[in-house]
Amino acid sequence: MISQDTIVSVSVDLDGVDCYWRIHALSGAPPEESRHAILRCCLPRFADLFGRAGVKATFFVVGNDLVEDADGRRLLADLARDGHELANHSFTHPYELARLPATQMADEIDRAHDALASCSGRAPVGFRAPGYEISAQVSDLLCARSYLYDSSTFPSVPYYAAKATIIAAMRVSGRASGSHLGSPRVLTAPTVPYHPAAGDPYRRGDLPILELPIAVTPGLRLPVIGTSLIAAPEWIRKRLVAASVRRRFFNLELHGIDLADAVTDGIPSALVARQPDLRRSLAHKLQALESTLAEIRATGATFRTLEQVPPAF
Repeated sequence: MISQDTIVSVSVDLDGVDCYWRIHALSGAPPEESRHAILRCCLPRFADLFGRAGVKATFFVVGNDLVEDADGRRLLADLARDGHELANHSFTHPYELARLPATQMADEIDRAHDALASCSGRAPVGFRAPGYEISAQVSDLLCARSYLYDSSTFPSVPYYAAKATIIAAMRVSGRASGSHLGSPRVLTAPTVPYHPAAGDPYRRGDLPILELPIAVTPGLRLPVIGTSLIAAPEWIRKRLVAASVRRRFFNLELHGIDLADAVTDGIPSALVARQPDLRRSLAHKLQALESTLAEIRATGATFRTLEQVPPAF
């Protein structure tokens, strides 16, 4: 029996095509016509999906996209007016954010903060680091800016191991991924909401900001994110969701690219060859996510934006 007190938050990281281009160390830059595919093609699909499901979501926005893409900016402003949350995902999505000098870290946070405030008419209160890599210095900067929460911790052993293997294999083949592995301390981080410690964002402490970890299953800490739910057979997907919704808080993280149609959205073939989920049909992905939201709704769980979660903890 699922507790009626279960809180579920659905968030979407709106990483652009160029982010995946960097992850896979593809040469040059993605074609101009695909630069804004995530906001112009995928974001409207998420808006329709959430509208049908009666879900208000949190969208983690890369600030520079608001500057460069007027169409995407208008749609995000409409979503904010409709009750969805816009949160900070840095200004240019540098995967090395946690390793930058403090002044550059602050600039990434502040420029995105200002762009989001201008777009939605209200200042963001939540942050997610590019590539899930947080640091004590980033936490300090967020606390100094009175952010309510961070949602960067992803304490999944299988995800971390797979990422390490891929980065190492790329390095052996002479290709350096734009992504970074991050500290293995994340693997021992709490899997439930917690206040991090000063100097160590992966340990409980008394900082005012609340860390909202991305969902993993109990025990094995299997990742419960859009990528895994779309790729898994239906019986496994159902079990991942059922395991997660038994907890008091289920932080379901998706990516804009989860609803990309590689053909109609003009996604470059070089990226499709490297990104397996792009070879799944849009119909399959929509069905998986629609079913997931319906299954969660059927348990009696309450959907909230991430901004609405901290008072419960």
